[in-house]
Amino acid sequence: MLLARATTEIKKSKFISLAYSVTTTDEVKTIISSLKKEHPKAKHLVYAYKLTNTAGKTDDKEPAGSAGSQIYNLIALNDLTNILVIVIRYYGGTKLGLGLLSRTYKEAALMVLKKGKVID
Repeated sequence: MLLARATTEIKKSKFISLAYSVTTTDEVKTIISSLKKEHPKAKHLVYAYKLTNTAGKTDDKEPAGSAGSQIYNLIALNDLTNILVIVIRYYGGTKLGLGLLSRTYKEAALMVLKKGKVID
């Protein structure tokens, strides 16, 4: 179930963040597959999730540790469970650099979790 959606733009790259309530890895896979079809021109589809007994994350070709880990750390820090956070990036033609890229993914995830009232 979609909890919230938020959008931000940094140096012409568009970041669409989505938060879902999920209970199984099959739900996670279904949502990811659907979003890949819905956003075929997106450059990256980064996500992290945490269920009761499993978790996962991906940087989807962004520099290692710059994206999925940022989202997962936010989930873990707030002790969230049964949550999937996805950030879809449409590349705007300007490289952001590792620091700004990492902050942007973290802030996009934070924004959607706050908007969905998952965290304060």
